Amino acid sequence: MSQDSILNTKAALDLSTSDQLFTRAQHHIPGGVNSPVRAFRAVGGHPVFMQSAKGAWLTDVDGNKYLDFINSWGPMILGHAPDIVVDAVRKAAGDSLSFGAPTRREVEMAELIKKMVPSIEKVRLVNSGTEATMSAIRVARGYTGRDKIIKFEGCYHGHGDSFLIAAGSGALTLGAPDSPGVTQGVALDTLTAPYNDLEATERLILANEGQVAALILEPVVGNMGLVAPAEGYLQGLRELCTQHGIVLIFDEVMTGFRLARGGAQELFGVTPDMTTLGKIIGGGMPVGAYGGRQDIMDQVAPAGKVYQAGTLSGNPIATAAGIAQLTYLQEHPELYTELDRITARLADGTRQICADLGLNYTVNRVGSMFSVFFTDQPVRNLDEAKTSDTEAFGRYFRAMLNRGIYLAPALYEALFISTSMTDELVDQYLTACRESMIEAHGL
Repeated sequence: MSQDSILNTKAALDLSTSDQLFTRAQHHIPGGVNSPVRAFRAVGGHPVFMQSAKGAWLTDVDGNKYLDFINSWGPMILGHAPDIVVDAVRKAAGDSLSFGAPTRREVEMAELIKKMVPSIEKVRLVNSGTEATMSAIRVARGYTGRDKIIKFEGCYHGHGDSFLIAAGSGALTLGAPDSPGVTQGVALDTLTAPYNDLEATERLILANEGQVAALILEPVVGNMGLVAPAEGYLQGLRELCTQHGIVLIFDEVMTGFRLARGGAQELFGVTPDMTTLGKIIGGGMPVGAYGGRQDIMDQVAPAGKVYQAGTLSGNPIATAAGIAQLTYLQEHPELYTELDRITARLADGTRQICADLGLNYTVNRVGSMFSVFFTDQPVRNLDEAKTSDTEAFGRYFRAMLNRGIYLAPALYEALFISTSMTDELVDQYLTACRESMIEAHGL
C-alpha cells in the first residue's frame, strides 16, 4: 500500500502504549483526559493517544495511522500541519511567545475578521470559544439591562455556567442546573427551547416579555450531531429578536469560516447582532473572538463598562497562525466548492451503503460537516437525535477504528472534513464504512 492508504486492516489494533499512557493519566488527570469527549466512554475501550499528524492523517504513539474525520474538532480545515500555518508560527515564535502588550497582528486579525464577516463591526480577541460565548452573553446583558437568556436544547456553547442548563418539564419552564457546581440562581436566568421550533421560542419570549437580553444558538448545530436549521427558522428568530429588542447571538465557533468564508450567516443570509468565533481563526492554536454591532461592542471595557480581560488575548503565536489560515481561505474561495463536493460524496455514499444494507440511517450534511445518526427517523432536534442506537454506533466506531478511520468517539458530534481529503481517500472511507456497518450489525 502507498503511504496515503489505510494501513490498519487487522482485526484489532496494537494500542499497548496508548493503554499504558491512559493508565498513568488516570492517576494525575480527572478521568485520564483533559476534555470529557476524549475518554471513549461513549464507544468503549480506552482513548488513543496521538503522536503526530499531517494532511488527512493521524499517527498514534503505537505507530498506527488513521484517516482523520474530526480534524481537532474543526480547526484543521486545511488539514494537519499545513506549511503556511506552521511557517507563520515558527517565524512568530522567534520574536517571543507573549508580550502582554498590543501587537500589529491583533489589528490585522481584527481587520481580516471584519472583512470576512460583515456583521462584525468591532471584535475582541479571547483565548477560547467558551470565553467568547461567556463574554458575549455578559455584553448583551450589559447592553440591554436585562438578565435572562434563551438557549436551545442540544446546542453547546462551552462550559460556562449559563450554558450548562437542561430543559425543564415544558418549553416555558425555568431551567435547572445540568451540572453540579452550577447554581439555581444562574439557572433561573437561563430559558431553554427546542431547536427548530419557532413557535415554542415565541411563546417563551412572550412569557418573559421585556426580560430576555439575548438569544444564543448554533445556526447549524454540531453538538448533537450535525443538525441543520429548518427553512425559515433562522429568519424567524431574527424577526423575533428584532421585534422584542433581544440581542441575537450566532455561536459560529464551529461553523465560522467553515461553511463559507462568512460562516453560516453568509450561507443562510441572516445577520446576527453578535457572533462568537473560535477553532478555525486560530489555525490550530487556542483562540476565540466575539464581535458584532459597534453600539453593542462599545459597551466592552475600556470603551464601556462591561468588563472582560485576558492576559494572553491576542497572543502573537495564535494570531500569526490565524492570520495565515484566514488569509488563505479569503484568497481561495474555490476550496469551499471542493469541500462541499467531497463531503457530499462521503455523506451520500454513507447514506447509500446504509440503504443497501437495509439500515436506512439518517445522514445529515451542511457544507464540510456531516453526521450519521443510527436511526431511521429524520433528525431535526435533540429528541430526534436521541432515538439513535448508541450501542450499534459504538460497535461501528470500533470497527472503523480498526480499519484506520478516526471518527468522533461520541455519537452526538459532527464530523469535519479538510481540504486534504481526496477522492481516493473517500473511496477508502466508503470501503471501510461498508465493512464496518456489516460487522457492527452482524450482517
